[in-house]
Amino acid sequence: MTRIVYVNGDYLPEGEAKVSVFDRGFLMADGVYEVTSVLGGKLVDFPGHIVRLHRSLRELDMAAPCSDDDLLAMHRELVTRNGLDEGMIYLQVTRGNPGDRSFLFPSSDVKPTLVAFTQAIPQLADAPAAKTGFKVISVPDIRWGRRDIKTVQLLYPSMAKMMAKKAGVDDSWMLDDDGFVNEGTSNNAYIIKGNRIITRQLTNDILHGITRAAVLRYAAEAQFEVEERPFTVAEVQAADEAFASAATIFVMPVVEMDGKAIGTGKPGPVVTRLREIYIEEMKKAAL
Repeated sequence: MTRIVYVNGDYLPEGEAKVSVFDRGFLMADGVYEVTSVLGGKLVDFPGHIVRLHRSLRELDMAAPCSDDDLLAMHRELVTRNGLDEGMIYLQVTRGNPGDRSFLFPSSDVKPTLVAFTQAIPQLADAPAAKTGFKVISVPDIRWGRRDIKTVQLLYPSMAKMMAKKAGVDDSWMLDDDGFVNEGTSNNAYIIKGNRIITRQLTNDILHGITRAAVLRYAAEAQFEVEERPFTVAEVQAADEAFASAATIFVMPVVEMDGKAIGTGKPGPVVTRLREIYIEEMKKAAL
């Protein structure tokens, strides 16, 4: 079946989908995006993603492309047209096509470009990696200073992901200048020590993860202590357990950092239970 994608109000076969070469997303990485998971043909935590989308647009002084109701209808239509059961929907908004290249923002009459597409991810909920865990390496974080805005500027995270692949592991956790862990290439980072779940506090240094917010809420409800502060590589390696969270991995155990096993070197009971709780609750609330 040919995948159907959305481009500025039209549903098109992917081979017919086109965006102008003058679009600022293409020329300037002047755009933002969101990724919403799909489980059982339903949207996971969609309202949270829309709230963050508006925050990103506001921080970049970019207009919303349409109403929230239209965005929801479009997501559901893409799920239906593509017969998507498990996977994700990628949505991207750029400042649009001003008809030429300029560093200055175009006038307000230039409409934003809105595109979206589905991507099937078999075994999203029952991911084999969750049974073995991720291995990660540490790399310096040299991204721009507004990591809290979910922009399409993903070159360095891609480079860091390739560093991990070259090292034979699953991901890189990026470190600030003082040696503290910021986050993974496309996920938030956590360690567990006793009954405490530790993760970096929300600042401009990290993405304000939608999955992160839900996981911490469920952890608190399950009587875990949540401590939001920076932590070092040494703390990761000495932790009882560690994990990452994101829309397409949910709660993923991290069992090794820089060649040293974390805890037993296998997914631990706390992370395993947090993943179960997250998936259970998200399925109940999915739209």
